[in-house]
Amino acid sequence: MVTAEQMDAGWFTSLLEQHGYRNAQVEAVTHEQVGTGQIGKCYRFQLQFAQATGQVPASFVGKFPSDSEISRATGVQLRNYYREVCFYQQFAERVAISMPRCFYAEIDGEGPDFVLLLEDMAPAEPGDQLAGCSADVARAAVLELVGLQAPSWCDEALRNYDYLWSAPDPSLDVTALYRQLLPGFLDRYGHALAADEQQIIAQVGDSPQCPLFEPPSTPFCLEHVDYRLDNMLIDHRTSPPKITVVDWQSVKLGKPMNDVAYFLGAGLVSATRREVEESIVQDYHQRLQAAGVDDYPWQACWTDYRKGTFCGFGVTVIASMIVEETERGNEMFITMAQRHARHALDLDAGEFLS
Repeated sequence: MVTAEQMDAGWFTSLLEQHGYRNAQVEAVTHEQVGTGQIGKCYRFQLQFAQATGQVPASFVGKFPSDSEISRATGVQLRNYYREVCFYQQFAERVAISMPRCFYAEIDGEGPDFVLLLEDMAPAEPGDQLAGCSADVARAAVLELVGLQAPSWCDEALRNYDYLWSAPDPSLDVTALYRQLLPGFLDRYGHALAADEQQIIAQVGDSPQCPLFEPPSTPFCLEHVDYRLDNMLIDHRTSPPKITVVDWQSVKLGKPMNDVAYFLGAGLVSATRREVEESIVQDYHQRLQAAGVDDYPWQACWTDYRKGTFCGFGVTVIASMIVEETERGNEMFITMAQRHARHALDLDAGEFLS
């Protein structure tokens, strides 16, 4: 398995030739760490050329496993590394959602050792989960989901890819895991949550019929699962802003409205969300219909959206307890817990817990 240090001038010259850049001679390569990933780490590679003809990419972003043993073990157990590499290898050309072009994707077994080398989307900038985003960015991000969902809508062939639908470990019970980790989560973060926010987070653990724990039925499609601002690159030079989606390490066969509700619940501050969420979901529904999904009526869409408010609870409670604890990570999980809980409360989603 190639390392960042081994990705030198000769390695990049050969790679570029494989991708059709036959007159590009790389002279030197530098790299520096970028981003704040929990499971992986990223480097930006800058290339200098002895010669090059035409438009040859001069920078790339490489993704590698985390240095943290805890995070690496989590990435293997949950098949995060394997899932992401396979998705780029098998689906990057089959979906229409905006994602970076992949130049290299390899993994040793199911990890932890893997390498992804992706198109550098600069000057697009990562979203900021803590700060939230504008309504324009939120609308663009939700509409971008149609490019993932419409091509995969109720496609039974997706069941042939075990990493998209099977549990990473047959003994892994998400309901039990949520209940097991909930006390530690509330002990660490409860001080920052309002009483009703703590209550509904705890209530989910007591409700086996919560939509969070229900397997997808119909409709189903590809679900990003962690569709949030930290996993997006945003180019504000266009109107509407251009959204590029990264971090496909949790992708699975899932429920269409989970990604929509998860993004709007965590990506917008609550006051802004209340003002714009229904119009954004309506625009999304119309775009979905225009893409050929004509068997999903608006009322079913809105009900599923309300149920989808709980999908952020699982990511927040479980992920916060199984990755390495960091200062920014703690801030992020508190913000997500507050916003997801308030989202469910605002939409009276508690009715789905009993």
